[in-house]
Amino acid sequence: MEDKLLTELMKLNEEESSILKQEKEIKKDLYTSQASFVIESEKFLGKDRMIMLRKHTRFIDFPRHRHNYIEINYVYNGKLKQRVGNESICLQQGELLFLNQHIDHEIEACAKEDIVINFIIQPKFFEFIFSYLSSDNLMSNFIINSLYNNTQDGQFLYYAVSGVSSIQELIRKMIDEIMAPSLLSESTLKLYMGLLMIELIKHSDKLGQKQENSSRQFLIVEAMKYIDEHYQNGSLYELAEKLNQPHYSVSKQIKRATNYTFKELVQEKRLTKAKQLLESTDISITEIVELVGYDNISYFYRIFKTKYGYTPKKFREQAAE
Repeated sequence: MEDKLLTELMKLNEEESSILKQEKEIKKDLYTSQASFVIESEKFLGKDRMIMLRKHTRFIDFPRHRHNYIEINYVYNGKLKQRVGNESICLQQGELLFLNQHIDHEIEACAKEDIVINFIIQPKFFEFIFSYLSSDNLMSNFIINSLYNNTQDGQFLYYAVSGVSSIQELIRKMIDEIMAPSLLSESTLKLYMGLLMIELIKHSDKLGQKQENSSRQFLIVEAMKYIDEHYQNGSLYELAEKLNQPHYSVSKQIKRATNYTFKELVQEKRLTKAKQLLESTDISITEIVELVGYDNISYFYRIFKTKYGYTPKKFREQAAE
């Protein structure tokens, strides 16, 4: 049966047509406004969007570059040859490659039959996934390094999942959603991406390379999961007791890995939750302050305005417009 989606993806887009006619190198201004080649999510994602898919441009080499987002390469048809860090990788049809924003890679020109889909994902999208991860999972390590730029640890995950039908079906649905978007496409893509992550975790035996998680990485993942679940009234001492480590050691390791203190991470989580409640509910501001774990409303107003530029009341009014 003819693959109608493949036929559609094989068509030349404007950039590819221009390359075939005259262009000898990538137009960097289409991808970045920076002097160094760091591809910017803002070039593709609209305001407040977290996920986007686009077809990789064929017929031209992409020079060494990084992204300010998480990228996933998926080979829909053909292959993709690239050098990631110091390693050469040739992705085959149906395979996936996760790249965090700290790793350089360069890509050989794709031929006409090489159809590659690039997933563009804001790192913050992965925050909610912590509660679903086990601490000895390579995906946990990857997400930590993606969320906290100060680690500067270039990382990739190569999944040889061409034979896993559940993963292939999910990706096909995501591509279909982008090709024929609706008002619910953004929400649908988030749902599919969450399901994809779960499927990949279930099929961790398909990882192309194996790494050992350090004890520090275990601690950081556990700390982030603890904050996610206990941000209202959790404490560093309780976390340290759960981890069976001195509180000062836990504090030091969190700071070293994330560049934030435990208290700052808790505050960030509380403010994010308060922002969500202000945007999506009619709960009074006084109740929200209590729900997220504060008992001093004046202090809450001050730190909320410092972070978001508006008082909670003004923020809610702006969100409703």
